[in-house]
Amino acid sequence: MRVLIQSIAVLLLATALGSMLGCQKGASVRILNASFDPTRELYESINEPFAKHWQDSTGVEVKVLQSHGGSGKQARAVIDGLEADVVSLALSYDIDQIATKGKLLDPAWADRAPGGSVPFVSTIVFLVREGNPKGIHDWADLARPGIQVVTPNPQTSGGARWNWLAAWGAARLEGLDSAAAAQRCQKIWRNVPVQDAGARAATTTFALREMGDVLITWENEAFLASEEMAERKFEIIHPAISVRAEPPVAVVDSVCARRGTCDIARAWLSNLWSVQSQELAVKNHFRPTDSAVAAKASRHFPSIRLFTVDSLFGGWKQAQKVHFGDSGHFRRLVMEGGK
Repeated sequence: MRVLIQSIAVLLLATALGSMLGCQKGASVRILNASFDPTRELYESINEPFAKHWQDSTGVEVKVLQSHGGSGKQARAVIDGLEADVVSLALSYDIDQIATKGKLLDPAWADRAPGGSVPFVSTIVFLVREGNPKGIHDWADLARPGIQVVTPNPQTSGGARWNWLAAWGAARLEGLDSAAAAQRCQKIWRNVPVQDAGARAATTTFALREMGDVLITWENEAFLASEEMAERKFEIIHPAISVRAEPPVAVVDSVCARRGTCDIARAWLSNLWSVQSQELAVKNHFRPTDSAVAAKASRHFPSIRLFTVDSLFGGWKQAQKVHFGDSGHFRRLVMEGGK
């Protein structure tokens, strides 16, 4: 019933926009989705059927353009003037920045859609080379001497911030105290030879430049690399404990109001919770939030212990301050080499 109501809502919005545009044959509307690195293929698969449905319903051609990069970098680009009608970023903190610093959308944006406006989720896993020659199975293995770890930079990449918190949170849930968790994370990042700006660049470094023994990455990115570069014979390692990575979406109110695209931007966003989009998420290795779709896809995703940023770190605002702020753990332990 919920999906049917959403589908009707999308159709009504499409009809309303079609009326405003007079359903002129050949009319065309473009909207821009500013997103983080590992979602290119996901949104390409979702955009095509959405555009077809919109044109069939209204006679108006819609093109959903995409911009991708590190999540933090994308948020700053929108604040600085990138005219994105919607944003689909790696973490809620980045969209909060667009709301508070850029003043481009309602600070209560997360309440506009189900689950804090998170349509799909993922987690953080490891990608290793054929045969797992370094015997990497869990987070503690990444801290061993002689292991080269590839991960992007938390200063520019939302995925990298998920990586750091996944490592820290797993240590705490294994029973380590804060000091021991800090020491493990410091050892892991001392094993990182280069920190790329975003998750996709880190995948390129590991897979194509053949640097490192292990890539810390989004689960969907690991599956994609294994499929698209099958000849390189990667293996995906799921640690015993990891984070439930929750990448949210939002309409950028000020931009779409100025461009007259808010109806279509909201319809596009609502469509992400449709059964069709949820199933496309599974095909692109994102974990769906629709319970029925998730039940059918359960065999596709290994069951591991997942924690949330809210449960372990008090939410993204607190996590950002404590771990990635000017005096946070990452700067102190990694950038400044402190204790």
